[in-house]
Amino acid sequence: MQFTETQILALTASFIWPLMRISAMFVAVPVFSVQAVPARVRLILSLALTLVVTPLLPAIPAIEMFSHEGLWVAIQQIAIGLFSGFILQLVFAAVVFAGQGIALSMGLGFASMVDPENGQQVPVVAQFYVISTMLIFLSLDGHLVLIKMLLDSFNSLPIGYAGFTRSDIWTVLAFSTRIFAGGLLLSLPVMISLLLVNVSFGVASRAAPQLNIFSVGFPVTLMLGMLLIWQTLPDSLDQINGLLSEAYDLIGKLLRL
Repeated sequence: MQFTETQILALTASFIWPLMRISAMFVAVPVFSVQAVPARVRLILSLALTLVVTPLLPAIPAIEMFSHEGLWVAIQQIAIGLFSGFILQLVFAAVVFAGQGIALSMGLGFASMVDPENGQQVPVVAQFYVISTMLIFLSLDGHLVLIKMLLDSFNSLPIGYAGFTRSDIWTVLAFSTRIFAGGLLLSLPVMISLLLVNVSFGVASRAAPQLNIFSVGFPVTLMLGMLLIWQTLPDSLDQINGLLSEAYDLIGKLLRL
């Protein structure tokens, strides 16, 4: 059996292009992108999916890998995979933003721990919401849905010069405002309730200056904050589910599904 250099490069390109899109998705998608998941695991999953999906792909145009056209195709494939996972990361960022607002209102801003998603210190309350979001994401098979959508995108958005446009990038940037809007909607009931409590303590301190308001107010605010988190948790989970649905709708729109 003899193979020419052109045939070898064509076979290599037919494997490398899908690998770039799939591996970029695993780099950005929640759960798989945490520091606790070794890079070797993401690489093995990317290679396995690429080996399965490569024979099922439509015909790939003959593009030289080591050319400026090949560089542009590589950038497009990496961008498609990264944006697919990055949109879901925005939902987790909104949850962290909501948890930080609630923690500061409760007086627990100093109680922090390492977030496995990004390796940064975040309040414990925010970590509680992140874990809840992650459990919802896994219970709804969100990772499997995203993988299926990405594999279907090879038919709706085939490998080639075409890819994300400028309007698609602006759409993702517009969705990033959900970090603040969604996070504020999640934390607003608890923050407003705690604000009213703090205002009442302020009035009490003016009426009775000899009262040590700090020794009384902090335990009350802390216990009331935990009670409010417990009471608003079902509604918060519904809002998180809605944010995930919006993220998947946007991913489907970007992937032309």
